[in-house]
Amino acid sequence: MEAPDFWDRVESSQQKMKELKSLKDDVETYAKLKGQFEDIETLIEMANEEEDASLVEEVETEFAEFEQTLEEIRMKTLLSGEYDRDNAIVSLHAGAGGTESCDWAAMLYRMFTRWASDKGFGVEVLDSLDGEEAGIKSITFQVNGENAYGYLKSEKGVHRLVRISPFNAAGKRQTSFVSCDVMPDIEEDLDIEVKEDDIRIDTYRSSGAGGQHINKTSSAIRITHFPSGIVVQCQNERSQHMNKEKAMQMLKAKLFLLKQQENARIAAGIRGEVTEIGWGNQIRSYVMQPYTMVKDHRTGVETGNVDSVMDGKIDLFMNGYLKWLSLGAPMNKEDE
Repeated sequence: MEAPDFWDRVESSQQKMKELKSLKDDVETYAKLKGQFEDIETLIEMANEEEDASLVEEVETEFAEFEQTLEEIRMKTLLSGEYDRDNAIVSLHAGAGGTESCDWAAMLYRMFTRWASDKGFGVEVLDSLDGEEAGIKSITFQVNGENAYGYLKSEKGVHRLVRISPFNAAGKRQTSFVSCDVMPDIEEDLDIEVKEDDIRIDTYRSSGAGGQHINKTSSAIRITHFPSGIVVQCQNERSQHMNKEKAMQMLKAKLFLLKQQENARIAAGIRGEVTEIGWGNQIRSYVMQPYTMVKDHRTGVETGNVDSVMDGKIDLFMNGYLKWLSLGAPMNKEDE
């Protein structure tokens, strides 16, 4: 009878250690920022005393690093949501367009994994389905790291690509869409009731590279929730039971977020318009031809360096989104 209490204490201890590490990291970041500021002051004094213009470039470099560190601290203060600290579960689904959209989904998956790698976060694929000719038709993956959900929640919505298709012999410009869904990996037992009559659980064979269980047993799980239309899938765990447990956890998290969105709609008259992100209502456009630009249609943040963005440099959009949320109103409603 004491076992549950014991494991509760272990979980509580692990949570406290995680919080302690986070606080320690914050202190270290502050110390780094303070040191950078002092170094810049010293360099400026040296440059003035010695009238050495060659130090200007070094001061500018040091100041750029200082600004980046300061921005990271400032952004962290905006991650105040209930589940912002949690890991994130991201799902990408290719839209109409066949191979072109599947290739776009694969490009976005690479972008997110590059971003996660730069942050020192881990990525774990939960479920995936390859395109018929190339790319990815759909993929669900978990990003593990502090504040992963807080950052990645900015990516929820439809991502639009405009480019000359490498799959089109005529070399015509083509537009492709991929929907991105993001939810927190909520480890606690949510108070969400899921009735057995409201769901259908299907089993199927796992696909893709993996252990010995892959493609040999029907260990993968798909849960369909009839009232909401939500479908969740998991195939990476070692057993059908573990896949079912993870899929049910994902379903409860989605239902929880859905309930929060309903509450937000009810409060819309008080705090302003709440815009639903639907298919065809893209949050961001990535244009590769005839010019290069990536633009977030909610915040107005944009850059002409598409290659950098596709290599995972998407913090400018995430930071813009967090500022947008903190202001409580869109910066720019312009849509293209």
